[in-house]
Amino acid sequence: MEPVRHMSVVRFGTYEVSLHSGEVRKAGLRIKVQQQPMKLLEILLERPGEVVTREELRSRVWANESFGDFDQAVNIAIAKLRSALGDSAENPRFIETLPKRGYRFIAEVSVVDADARPKSPESSPGDLPATEAVQKLQGAELTVAPKRRLWPKRRVIVALALVLSLPILAVWLFRSRGRAPRGIRSLAVLPLDNLSADASQNYFADGMTDELITDLAQISALRVISRTSVMVYKGARKPLPQIARELNVDAVVEGTVLRSGDQVRITAQLIDASTDKHLWSQSYEGELRDTLSLQNRVAGAIADQIRINLTPQEQTALKNVKVVNPEAYEDYLKGRYFWNKRTADGLRTALAYFKQATEEDPKYAQGYSGLADTYALLGDWEYGVLAPNEAYPKAKVAAIKALELDDTLSEAHTSLAFSLDVFDWDWESAEREFRRAIDLNPGYATAHHWYAWHLSEMGRNSEAVAEMRKAENLDPLSLIISADIAEILLVAHSNDEAIEQGRKIVEMDANFAIGHYELGQAFVQKHSYSEAIAEFHKAIELSGGSVPCKSNLAYAYAVSNKRNEAVKILNDLKTRSTGNASEIALMYVGLGDKDQAMKWLEKAYADHFNPSILLRQAFDPLRSDPRFQNLVHRIGLASAYGSPSPPTARDRVGPSTVTQEMSSYAAFRGVSVLRKRIVMSINGRERCAKCSDRNHRWKSG
Repeated sequence: MEPVRHMSVVRFGTYEVSLHSGEVRKAGLRIKVQQQPMKLLEILLERPGEVVTREELRSRVWANESFGDFDQAVNIAIAKLRSALGDSAENPRFIETLPKRGYRFIAEVSVVDADARPKSPESSPGDLPATEAVQKLQGAELTVAPKRRLWPKRRVIVALALVLSLPILAVWLFRSRGRAPRGIRSLAVLPLDNLSADASQNYFADGMTDELITDLAQISALRVISRTSVMVYKGARKPLPQIARELNVDAVVEGTVLRSGDQVRITAQLIDASTDKHLWSQSYEGELRDTLSLQNRVAGAIADQIRINLTPQEQTALKNVKVVNPEAYEDYLKGRYFWNKRTADGLRTALAYFKQATEEDPKYAQGYSGLADTYALLGDWEYGVLAPNEAYPKAKVAAIKALELDDTLSEAHTSLAFSLDVFDWDWESAEREFRRAIDLNPGYATAHHWYAWHLSEMGRNSEAVAEMRKAENLDPLSLIISADIAEILLVAHSNDEAIEQGRKIVEMDANFAIGHYELGQAFVQKHSYSEAIAEFHKAIELSGGSVPCKSNLAYAYAVSNKRNEAVKILNDLKTRSTGNASEIALMYVGLGDKDQAMKWLEKAYADHFNPSILLRQAFDPLRSDPRFQNLVHRIGLASAYGSPSPPTARDRVGPSTVTQEMSSYAAFRGVSVLRKRIVMSINGRERCAKCSDRNHRWKSG
């Protein structure tokens, strides 16, 4: 590469260096670089792509130092320079170390047109003096060849050539307008850097990352990697091309967030992942209450830069300006921060913040959406914080409230669909809500993930696997999605593929309990009982004694003729656990006791359990039993579970609790909710609160 000369401002990646003032800026924001690291950077930038020897650095920067002092000083200065640029010695993006020789600047360097830039103000006492490097560059004389006069005939020829070329140029411009640079159809938004001095503001930067991902994910023609996968790279010092390969994307968005009081500045850059070439950057400033508008502007600008076609709905969504209560918004971001930790304690903390957000602004739809998402997970078996009959009705009410305030929230539609699925067993309404959620935000991985389970419960196994693969494509590093792919494969009786998937999960994270749990289930179906038992033991250890892991261990013991070990676990869970009737039924199936298995399944029905457990191959011995067929008929999933003629939602009768649902949302979305329904559960059957007839259901109107 030719030496950089004559110009005082150079650019590499998202950085600009003013050699005249000694300033380094990242996307327009000044970053601090100490004097000696800055001197090294200037020397390296004089000859990008060439080796600068340690002897040269010593003669120019540390001429008066002893060899030992110099060796230590240059190592420290290089380390500080790399830290300032977000570079690393192991995977260098900018500065490469050549052992025993020196250093080389390996990134592409371009000279910024100084005439096109704003004039710098006069130097102030706080500014750094002009450096030796820039003095050298400025001291070089420019020699310009004298212009030759064109003869009139040649002028005519040149003019004709220009006129003839204009139509060709116009056609090229017209055809190229609709094409994105390098065909960008997928991107990852890397975690935005928090430029605030306060590390406690990390939640704010993470929240900005989430919101930008959500905005971009609404574009159906663009695949946007979900939060779970990109957060793995927070603080990582990997080259962007390597990250892009790992996530299989065409481009990367990175940037910064700076908050000072109620003022917010968001800077974003679009980078071609394969070449590490800077394509676009822009900064946006505003008040905290206008943050959502700023994020929409960033997303809209990125969509414009990659020249992707937006539907009218997507255009409206990106232009939709929302003003939020700053205090409520801040609590919402904190809630999301803890919700994303996906731990029992994190969910409890998130719940408190979301409640506080809705109290501060009762009309804040996203606050209620956060509540719905949190209750949905609190009732899940993986966390077991709340009983399903406590968590899911609350999730449903919060989701409906959110949608009354804003019907465009994909997250709220997804949580509502999940509650309708696993607790209300209202499969038709759940299907509508899942489809609505995906239509609003095609890039929302959780919607595809949970919809895949819905399809599996409907017996549509091939569609379920395909939908789960869509979720994986959007969130390739999500462990729970990878685990549920294994579970879906087991339901589809693809046991070999399930084992392969389980091994993949354990390779991703050997300490992920559910990975071992899924692998154990797959080994049981292949009659590899010793391997299954080992995996279940590992899952129990890593999960802290999860009941599903213990029940599956007991099942593995039972089917491998180790009845005593199975019965010991069974008796322990019967005396110590509540709300796990379906897991106890599973153990009885393994022991071959169908009567006890059906007894406990009826208890699970009365508790309004998640019936997806019945899809497992372990329950195959019960499928021909009339009692089992009657049970799944009442749930409404007969065809998927091996029993004919499922009832409709209107005919089906199931247990419930006291609930109050909002009729205004039902009026405009068609969800099958009632104005007010009060039912009492008696032996797993509903009694009408109006006339006490067990077979008469309360009807609206």
